[in-house]
Amino acid sequence: KTGIKPCPFCRAPLCDTDAEMVQLIQARVLKKDTTAMTQLGQKYLYGRLGLQKDVQKAVALWKEAAEFGSIDAFYLLGNAHHLGDGVEKDAKKA
Repeated sequence: KTGIKPCPFCRAPLCDTDAEMVQLIQARVLKKDTTAMTQLGQKYLYGRLGLQKDVQKAVALWKEAAEFGSIDAFYLLGNAHHLGDGVEKDAKKA
């Protein structure tokens, strides 16, 4: 055991660069992996892994993941509606 944590999607060793990680996550998003959609949304929300901060893309990814039943995506969407972050502030939707 090397102590290196594997990729949460494919269990392979983690990528060496941010670009490789984004490519890996995007490949999983194309396969409708809700965990990948949720993670990529968070990367867009905070502008991580070299991605431009884009709250609208984050919300769109979370909506798609929520349509597939992702509890994490529902939570993130509710939080976005509570704060009015990228969507209209709406206590009922929150």
